[in-house]
Amino acid sequence: MNLVEQIVEFHAELSAFRRDLHARPELKFEEFRTADLIAERLAAWGIEVHRGLGGTGVVGIVRNGNAARAIGLRADMDALPMTEFNRFGHASAHPGRMHACGHDGHVAMLLGAARTFATRREFDGTVYLIFQPAEEGGGGAREMIREGLFDRFPMEAVFGMHNWPGLKAGQFAMRAGPVMGSSAEFRITIRGRGTHAALPHNGVDPVPVACQMVQAFQTIVTRNKRPIEAAVLSVTMIHAGETTNVVPDTAEIQGTLRAFSVETVDLVERRMRAIAEHTAAAFDCTASVEFERNYPPTINHAREVEFCRSVAQELVGADNVLDFEPTLGSEDFAYFLLEKPGAYVVIGNGAGEHREEGHGDGPCLLHNPNYDFNDELIPIGASYWVRLAERWLAPR
Repeated sequence: MNLVEQIVEFHAELSAFRRDLHARPELKFEEFRTADLIAERLAAWGIEVHRGLGGTGVVGIVRNGNAARAIGLRADMDALPMTEFNRFGHASAHPGRMHACGHDGHVAMLLGAARTFATRREFDGTVYLIFQPAEEGGGGAREMIREGLFDRFPMEAVFGMHNWPGLKAGQFAMRAGPVMGSSAEFRITIRGRGTHAALPHNGVDPVPVACQMVQAFQTIVTRNKRPIEAAVLSVTMIHAGETTNVVPDTAEIQGTLRAFSVETVDLVERRMRAIAEHTAAAFDCTASVEFERNYPPTINHAREVEFCRSVAQELVGADNVLDFEPTLGSEDFAYFLLEKPGAYVVIGNGAGEHREEGHGDGPCLLHNPNYDFNDELIPIGASYWVRLAERWLAPR
């Protein structure tokens, strides 16, 4: 591997910092301590710091030479509202909060690059170090943009990176086009007329109507959507009634939709509304549909992906840079890519062998209570950030 030697030298310090963040996780828009620690370190290295975008966001600025050229590098900071099963020394000290997606490691990798930029300015332009809050459902990227991220810090392109369990440590994967799905949530309330369960003819039962809808919704995916377009429509909650001998007044259906294109989301929403309305009417009920669009699909730009691929190949070798298989999980880096050219790549986190004694019995997967970030990635990911910035901002 063609790692940056300076980063390798302070690998242990970065690992300790990462483990400190892991032990003290903070949820979306509550990353106060995390942001303080990041800002303190950036300032100690002589890096200009701006705070407050998106609430707890931190932006570090490293300038050298050409003021007209700039790129952005992003790391997310927040943890998840879940209980950790690991029992090793740096396990979460806060029940119900856990760094189960590796954002602690993402912060450490970008800080490793920042420390290098502070002393080794082998680029001609400006590097913006974006430490973003609230990726996990809060839309922190969207909030930073709304509060002027790209107006205050104009950049040519923006880049993101996420660890990926199952991919070998030291490997990268990427592709142009859609890499992560959009996410949307729906809630459908069916209103009938309650009655005694022994006298159903005196009421209008919303429960079988809900069952009909759940079955009918799957025909949108199998019969309305083009087969080559990916989408997953999952009903994950059905709520109705409070006791066994009462037909309830209402039934509620909730779930999620994932897709790779806005057009597919439009189609599914339109058909869901029609099915809900007409199915309810057929049973003498009414239905209301709430459809909330969360994150858009994450769509990489081809030029920037090829640039990232060449950087990663130089770093770890061509055999260790793979094509990424798209996933219908969602990622709010998508908002950045709607505004600026860029690319979102993944770096292998391994299969879990790196976890220390006291880890949980389950797999080392994202959003799993047995997960832990692989500290061996820190010099690799930090070196990738340094090489990428130096190549992009090479003197012309």
